[in-house]
Amino acid sequence: MYQRFIAMGDSFTEGVGDELPDGRLRGWADLVALGLAAASAAPVSYANLAVRGRLLGPIVAEQLEPALVQAPDLLSICGGGNDMMRPRVEISRVVGLMDEVVEAGLAHGAHVLVLSGGNPSKQLPLGSLMQRRGDQLADAARAAFTRPGVTLVDNWADARLTDTRYWSADKLHLNASGHTLIASNVLTALGVPVPAEWSATDASGAPTAPPAQRMRTAAYYRGYVLPWIGRRLTGKSSGDGREPKIPLLTAVDPA
Repeated sequence: MYQRFIAMGDSFTEGVGDELPDGRLRGWADLVALGLAAASAAPVSYANLAVRGRLLGPIVAEQLEPALVQAPDLLSICGGGNDMMRPRVEISRVVGLMDEVVEAGLAHGAHVLVLSGGNPSKQLPLGSLMQRRGDQLADAARAAFTRPGVTLVDNWADARLTDTRYWSADKLHLNASGHTLIASNVLTALGVPVPAEWSATDASGAPTAPPAQRMRTAAYYRGYVLPWIGRRLTGKSSGDGREPKIPLLTAVDPA
């Protein structure tokens, strides 16, 4: 059982899309920490170093060392989604950077958790390009991360996560049900029981959104696509000025 869990990544790991009523973000990594604590007789601590908008290079440069100095016994890495949304991306470089995290984590005695994100390509502009790049990255990860001490959670291959009911209004980030499904996949891969109450957040039984809500409307482009383009043109990121939400290992209260 793992007692010191540290998560690295971007908005997916930060928990964007899973906002609590008080405005705080939760997300799959927070839920995994709760699941570990609920299943453990010993205290569990957790840190989340993820910052939205980060490319994989800055994730490794900014988050790896602060993670390793805290001596995690479980270290997670998920990144590359923002890289794939750039005009050009080298899949081999993305995998190489993730491998850098894996090797460093193993060398420091951690079990390393490598995740792929869910597949949003069916609902995104330029979705066919995202599908192709995501498939290439997923294939490369499956080939690279099968060694001892590493657990690959292949969410890209989870067909349930192509359902629009698991995604937030921006069509790019998972909603609360989506994050819960990711957390269930992670705990299952680690051999940790999934809390029974999580089934209450399963979106698969919810009605499918009406067609008008699924369309890429002018409001959708104004609210999400154009601001993203604006940040690219000005060299800004949604994570500029943000600090990790849980920078240091903190005790997890399973209640």
